[in-house]
Amino acid sequence: MTVKGKLLRIDNILIVVDDLEAVKAFFAELGLELGGEATGPLVGNLIGLKNVRATIAYLW
Repeated sequence: MTVKGKLLRIDNILIVVDDLEAVKAFFAELGLELGGEATGPLVGNLIGLKNVRATIAYLW
């Protein structure tokens, strides 16, 4: 939803990538900041997948 061209809210966008460092650098160039990262099997539960080990980077 936008008001006068301004984004009001994004809940979650998940993008699967091969090179997380390159993607973090790309989004940093767009002005997003790294809020944190999480790695491990519990990340799979967070994103709704079982038996998955992944790293998630939070950017805003």
